[in-house]
Amino acid sequence: MIGGIVLWNTWWAWIIFGLVLGMLEMLLPAYVFIGFAVGAILTGLGLWVGVFGGSLAWTLVTFAVVSGLAVVALRLTWGAPTRRAKIWTTDIND
Repeated sequence: MIGGIVLWNTWWAWIIFGLVLGMLEMLLPAYVFIGFAVGAILTGLGLWVGVFGGSLAWTLVTFAVVSGLAVVALRLTWGAPTRRAKIWTTDIND
């Protein structure tokens, strides 16, 4: 609580949290933080519009569900990251 403002029910705090998670994804590319960033931003927008809100429990459940759907959608769209090294079978000098 900052000056009497409850942050978990404040829309701009969720959007800032989403932007911080987006920056964290750029620094540590794990392909996980981006889903949580999308979830936090959509949770903030939902609180701003007034689609949902209320208790801390429902806000966190909403964040978890939206983040999970965002992770699944991003995996289906971009695919899973490949961590394998490229194996060259031909030589450029051949």
